[in-house]
Amino acid sequence: MLKIIFMGTPDFADVSLKELIKGGYDICAVFSQPDKPVGRHRILTPPKTKITAQENGTKVYQPKSLKTEETERIIKNLNPDLIVVAAYGKILPKKILECAKMGCINVHASLLPKYRGAAPIQWSVINGDKETGITTMLMDEGLDTGDILLQETVKIEKNETSGELFEKMAQVGAKLLIKTINHLELNSLTPVKQDKEATYAPILDKSIAKIDFKKTSKEIHNLIRGLNPWPIAYTEIEGKNLKIYKSEIPEIHKNVTGKPGEVLSLSPFIVCCGKESLIEFKEVQIEGKKRMSSDDFIRGLKIKKEIILGGMN
Repeated sequence: MLKIIFMGTPDFADVSLKELIKGGYDICAVFSQPDKPVGRHRILTPPKTKITAQENGTKVYQPKSLKTEETERIIKNLNPDLIVVAAYGKILPKKILECAKMGCINVHASLLPKYRGAAPIQWSVINGDKETGITTMLMDEGLDTGDILLQETVKIEKNETSGELFEKMAQVGAKLLIKTINHLELNSLTPVKQDKEATYAPILDKSIAKIDFKKTSKEIHNLIRGLNPWPIAYTEIEGKNLKIYKSEIPEIHKNVTGKPGEVLSLSPFIVCCGKESLIEFKEVQIEGKKRMSSDDFIRGLKIKKEIILGGMN
């Protein structure tokens, strides 16, 4: 049985870790990011992979850096056959990559070389892709530049959010990981080098979350889907921020005469966008209130049609 070190932090990684445990693999250690404060009260919370490892009686390490002599010593002493990485959040230095007899493999949430980087799932949704996928690869010193082992395509539904796609991708990634390890044990894989036509998926930040209604409804709908569950797309209404969790594009787009950002209908909650297109908001959250359906929001707030959202002129 292979002796494996697993490196991963969030829910996406936890699904792969659980699949390895279910498969009876010898997980000699789990490395995750340090515990982080979460929520309004900033409660120090462990990563999902740490919880799973502890429940399984597996040793957990949470180094702030992999570049220390101590971390290198720990990994060498563990003497792994294989290091498996899934959404760990750190780049492995060369000395760590060389510690495992069979090398290091990564479960990456895109069809490499497309969307290298930190947020491949979100950017595939924001960019309106119809499909994405999982890649397992041999790791090298670059950012998601290693040789491809296996890939599996995943369809993106038209109203699917990043959060929903995360859950689907995590399951596919876990299954593909087991398939990859099985092939590695049989020495039946031929790694394929990535070509030069790579794209990148940089980490998200709140600066892209404000909706620009001069863009088309399709672009705005994709942004809303892509930024759910974080950081959530938003606009402004009567001086308050209004987060938009879910939206749809209405079937009928005829006779659109409103300005970008103008509310054309309250029930359903329809807003005019660029190039005479429309978007319907389905789930929203006004500052200081809970997330709710747009119907409940409209009933609780006395606004009129023709109001302009987002300070648009």
